[in-house]
Amino acid sequence: MEVLLMNEDTIAAVATGMGGAGIGIIRISGNKAIEIGNRLFVNPKGRTLDAAESHQLLYGRIIDPIAKKDIDEVLISKMKAPHSYTAEDVVEINCHGGIVPMRKILKLVIESGARLAEPGEFTKRAFLNGRLDLAQAEAVMDIINAKTEKSLEYSVAQLEGRLSEKLEELDQVLIDILSHMEVNIDYPEYDIEDITFQFIDDEIKNLIKKIEDILAVAETGKIYREGITTAILGEPNVGKSSLLNTLLMENKAIVTDVPGTTRDTIEEYINIEGIPFKMIDTAGIRETDNVVEKIGVEKSKALLNQTTLVIFMRDISKEMSDAEKEIMALLKNRKTIYIANKTDVIEGKEGEIPDPWIPMSLIEESGIEVLKNKMIEMVYEGNVSQEADYLITNTRQIQLLEKTKGSLENAVLTMNSQMPIELVSIDVMEALESLRGITGKTVGIDIINQIFKNFCIGK
Repeated sequence: MEVLLMNEDTIAAVATGMGGAGIGIIRISGNKAIEIGNRLFVNPKGRTLDAAESHQLLYGRIIDPIAKKDIDEVLISKMKAPHSYTAEDVVEINCHGGIVPMRKILKLVIESGARLAEPGEFTKRAFLNGRLDLAQAEAVMDIINAKTEKSLEYSVAQLEGRLSEKLEELDQVLIDILSHMEVNIDYPEYDIEDITFQFIDDEIKNLIKKIEDILAVAETGKIYREGITTAILGEPNVGKSSLLNTLLMENKAIVTDVPGTTRDTIEEYINIEGIPFKMIDTAGIRETDNVVEKIGVEKSKALLNQTTLVIFMRDISKEMSDAEKEIMALLKNRKTIYIANKTDVIEGKEGEIPDPWIPMSLIEESGIEVLKNKMIEMVYEGNVSQEADYLITNTRQIQLLEKTKGSLENAVLTMNSQMPIELVSIDVMEALESLRGITGKTVGIDIINQIFKNFCIGK
């Protein structure tokens, strides 16, 4: 890790979206950041960036130092290490948010001694320099990608270190356990083995329980972070696209009376009680000779293996077809909500619709709230906490915590087998290493690079 901290490069990137906007920000980080800012910035009163106070905005212009030509009117600031996002010297140039001025200024910054930052390199440096741990760094990208207010709330809590604090508590318990083992191993002449074994057994079992409590709400974290992939399936012209438009409250999908209008999947996110649902309107499943429509139908069937939840719709005014029976057979072991649409056509017979079908009329806008409540119910199934203070939010974190738990369970089995305490300590050390992989205390550079390459450039 020490080798990684000795990177002398100064990096730069556009930290805001490329496009028409009021303001765009070019961020520079590294030991040449202030020098580069001084080279390009001119203040009308002769103030220099070098002489300015840290975290203070200066008004002026960015100039091309070779062509002696004004590029843009800007506000510029410097943040002296270690009190910056990366814990290095950082300069941020706030210019007009057009593509041309931002590209021109970034080009001048790179020509003045910086290099273009890799994806996530600013946050990677914040981690390597000790400002953030790995769990907090991952929360940065979760904040950027948050799909609902609730997912944003949990991501901010993780960035603030609530999860890291809990993991640090577990870390300290493991260190305490290992220290008691060391006493027993180093001083075998003292008859303390029975006492040590009982203490370790109690502590490990308590630790396993705490880890199980965190894992119990891990699914909540994944839900808020990744959303619930939900496919709307059914035969053509049963109301799938109309349902998507109703849930989105906008006309996103084309709706006609012509069967087969939707020939490819349409994906949009909706927010129900803070949970992001990735809704996918699929092509109607039926036998067809149309080549394009046939491709859409096959994609709809293949999509079943990628979805968490399925909404299956049928036209209740018609007899169930063989194709619909075939679809229902495919859905037998999947989380599925069954919608009986077009109840307005069979007015007065709604009570004859059997469970588990939800009566619905999109024309009369009835059954929508029942569907939303059912979607929430199907997600949580009464087993997942919605009010946890800290959450494991991604698969990497969950796998490492499960590995920690597995190592501790092995330690208990080793003790129950009356094995020497030295062998128990191996299991506990493995548990500690897995736990520290979540926050990055023990993680290889290949894992670090893999995590940060998924970040956007400029963050």
